[in-house]
Amino acid sequence: MTLHADVSAVTDRIIARSRPTRDAYLALIRRERDNHIHRPALGCANLAHGYAGTEEDRETMKAGGGMNIGIVTAYNDMLSAHATYYRYPEQMKVWAREAGATAQVAGGVPAMCDGVTQGYPGMELSLFSRDTIALSTAVALSHGMFEGAALLGICDKIVPGLLMGALRFGHLPMILIPGGPMRSGLANKAKAAVREQFAEGKATREDLLEAEIAAYHSKGTCTFYGTANSNQMMMEVMGLHMPGAAFANPGTKLRQELTRAAVHQLAGIGWNGADYRPLGECVDEKAIVNAAVGLLATGGSTNHLIHLPAIAAAAGIVIDWEDFDRLSRAVPLIARVYPNGSADVNGFEDAGGMPYVIRELLDEGMLHRDLMTVAGDDMTTYAKRPAIEDEALVWGDVGASGDETILRPAATPFAPEGGFRILTGNLGRACIKVSAVERDRWTIEAPCRVFADQSEVQTAFKAGELDRDVVVVVRFQGPRANGMPELHKLTPPLGVLQNRGFRVALVTDGRMSGASGKVPCAIHCSPEALGHGPLAKLRDGDVIRMSADTGELAALVDPEVWAARAFVEAPPAAEGMGRELFGLFRGNANEAEKGASAILAAMGW
Repeated sequence: MTLHADVSAVTDRIIARSRPTRDAYLALIRRERDNHIHRPALGCANLAHGYAGTEEDRETMKAGGGMNIGIVTAYNDMLSAHATYYRYPEQMKVWAREAGATAQVAGGVPAMCDGVTQGYPGMELSLFSRDTIALSTAVALSHGMFEGAALLGICDKIVPGLLMGALRFGHLPMILIPGGPMRSGLANKAKAAVREQFAEGKATREDLLEAEIAAYHSKGTCTFYGTANSNQMMMEVMGLHMPGAAFANPGTKLRQELTRAAVHQLAGIGWNGADYRPLGECVDEKAIVNAAVGLLATGGSTNHLIHLPAIAAAAGIVIDWEDFDRLSRAVPLIARVYPNGSADVNGFEDAGGMPYVIRELLDEGMLHRDLMTVAGDDMTTYAKRPAIEDEALVWGDVGASGDETILRPAATPFAPEGGFRILTGNLGRACIKVSAVERDRWTIEAPCRVFADQSEVQTAFKAGELDRDVVVVVRFQGPRANGMPELHKLTPPLGVLQNRGFRVALVTDGRMSGASGKVPCAIHCSPEALGHGPLAKLRDGDVIRMSADTGELAALVDPEVWAARAFVEAPPAAEGMGRELFGLFRGNANEAEKGASAILAAMGW
């Protein structure tokens, strides 16, 4: 199948726009390949320090015949998705020896759980934990001890941060190694219903806690299709996993063998062999477009409208929201996974999972087939389903959808277009995800109520002050104001208002969780309110029109009045919970569409 004309046009647009920065990046990694400090160039004392903790592999390392794999791990056992990584390093060292290689833990990176910090001050550290992870990854790989790297990370900021850091070492081959989703517990819709009952005072705290624990009950990724699982989808369509690795459950033979295969594969794609696959060449413009197409086709997380531009920038590639918007009008929605449907990711995997999605999108010309991936040069490899047969890992063809309420053929999709839109107007430029929003709520026009903190919204809701058609505005939530926290705690009260029959929407320069769904939300508003962005002109009672149908986001205020209106000053920066330590990141972050990153801004983005 030839590439769809719109996908081809967006790709060409990105290639042309990125040419100077991409050329500079490729020149950098080629210089690094030729001149980078690596083991043969290290002094004897330096090598002795590097080998001192590796008695079992020291002689093999001294001989220098095989790859030494640096393991960068995001393990901690508070974050369920990453608790699975506890024994990975020791297992991976054994599997590296099987392939004539060695492995060392190069370093660890932090891994926040947004589910724990949601609605609390710690969430204001969340986005910039991504920059911290990128810096930590660079520190881990800076020793010149490794000819390849295995990146162990799954969740929201972790995968983007790992890639942002790792791409500065893009001359090295690297593979992302996931841990898989926990098995299904309480259905996500049932959990959401209890949350709404609690918001209305119809359920107790004990009821809510029991429901939450029944939903989040074991090691593995949360089962809704939020940012973490969208990460895994993107790694598949970019070719940075072993094929089909995204959604195999932890603790299974299949999961173990996929990880083993990743170590073996990594050992064979180094620069000393005949199949060199450096990360910086795998992550090219086509891979970035594939990631965007995958997001749109599956109703993935809006957080990647920030993360994907940041990943791309780290590889010298420029993608903007206009590219997402253009692709969204061409790419069909072929998956319904909570919050865009009732199934969870285990149901998605059982229905065909990523191999099915990739096959359908390839057959419709929606994905680039000719990618350099960690497993080959043709994305068809990723349209095969892994399985264990006779104790061995094999890949086979994927059949028809196992459940067409979850996965449909690209020729007969749930919707002919993907789930994202750009909104513009006198309130700036924002994004909206509509794949889970009922079509009659794509346009909301109502008086606004303006807040500067999400806790104020909760208070107003409980007091009955929002029981009407209303556009809730939460401003001073941008990257430079307070680190751009997710406002997912607002989903239950706004959902309750919508259930009561009111026409409700949210407008914010902050973020919403990848788990957010049915309430229309204009998010990532740029320029942000801090620094005299237009949201700082709004007053209670101003009528706002937000329309995904027309792409409009506007305060319906007389233009002369609007031009003359003063900006509201921002509240003082909050202290405590370590937030003051992140002032450096907030003060230097670029705008959301460029990645909302201080380290990228320092690199000229």
